[in-house]
Amino acid sequence: MGFIHKGQLPIWLIIMILFFNCNPKKLDKEVETNLIKGTFAYDMDFLQSYYEDLVILGKGNAQVIVSPSLQGRVMTSTASGESGQSFGWLNYGLIASGERMEHFNPTGGEERLWLGPEGGQFSIYFKPETNFDFKNWYVPKELDTEPFDLVSQNNSEASFEKNMKLVNYSGTEFDLKVDRKIRLISETEASAALGIVFPERISMVGFESENRLTNTGNRLWDKESGMISIWILSMLNCNEGTTIIIPFKVGGEARMGPIVTDDYFGKVPKERLVIKDSVILLKGDGKHRDKIGISPIRALSFMGSYDTANKVLTVAHFTLPEGENDYVNSKWEHQAHPFVGDAVNAYNDGPMEDGTQLGPFYELESSSPAASLAPDESMVHRHQTYHFEGDTKALDEIAQQLLGISLDSLKF
Repeated sequence: MGFIHKGQLPIWLIIMILFFNCNPKKLDKEVETNLIKGTFAYDMDFLQSYYEDLVILGKGNAQVIVSPSLQGRVMTSTASGESGQSFGWLNYGLIASGERMEHFNPTGGEERLWLGPEGGQFSIYFKPETNFDFKNWYVPKELDTEPFDLVSQNNSEASFEKNMKLVNYSGTEFDLKVDRKIRLISETEASAALGIVFPERISMVGFESENRLTNTGNRLWDKESGMISIWILSMLNCNEGTTIIIPFKVGGEARMGPIVTDDYFGKVPKERLVIKDSVILLKGDGKHRDKIGISPIRALSFMGSYDTANKVLTVAHFTLPEGENDYVNSKWEHQAHPFVGDAVNAYNDGPMEDGTQLGPFYELESSSPAASLAPDESMVHRHQTYHFEGDTKALDEIAQQLLGISLDSLKF
């Protein structure tokens, strides 16, 4: 979820009000099919009804759907073939309606690319000399409605590219190119990348997005005129038994700052957020709107979640350069410190003030450092997503090794 400054009317509330006012179709519109909702086959059938250019990556039971029309977005994945669970959250109603929203199209999808910052004097979501309020906030069309060019594809990977010209709030122009590659990760590759040996009795799907940002202009991107960053957001299906898990670096606040920023939408209720030694737990049940952030000083290159109902362990592993502490700040205000932002975020969806709700879903988010790039220089941010299904004991072994906590300890 994008940043919402404290005290503002929530972005998603306004989006939903606008959506319901302009579109009488319900968000829970059923697809006319005999397939079972919640399965990969159902979502593949649904998406193929509205997007003709889908790319299906697959090795055995591990499959991933990618959309060139939606910026090379991973729409969903499965670890158990077409009859298996579909992990990505999809906004069926909005997709089926064919509507185009003015400010942002919350289509859903398991892993999408945005660029930061969202707010502040270097924002690329507000035009110069406008107030930081919703009526002036627009997601750049290049990140929302315009397709990426499909460069190449095979059964295990697909590559996309997009040239853009963006202007930030201060009037600085950015000429840039984004190269995005989605690649399936085999179990052997995953074992090497994560540094563990997987126990038996599990099924797995893993994929990586490699996101390259290149300065195609003729000037240096710097702190004086503003910098941008790569921002990866995952929308995932949830239920009452879902817990978000974020390990962090331990140390005193005087030296390392707060462990977590937990007041994006007002303070997260204490019964929904727990800090256990070196791990943060946030409920991912889709019942209360919460967002938290971890600074680059505290962040580690792993986060994840566990779904007790379906016995699914999700792990995200991403680029986190050592010693890089300049991350863009997305607060909706003129900022005193525009490069003191989060490296890791998590969001749990919940009802709006009027009782309506977009999801339910939850999000795992990672960001690159601010891109200080000279002409023709590039930055790469990688974000890997893994879903493990199967025996609880085997899943617990993986959770302890990668996330630093036993699944038995996920208690609030």
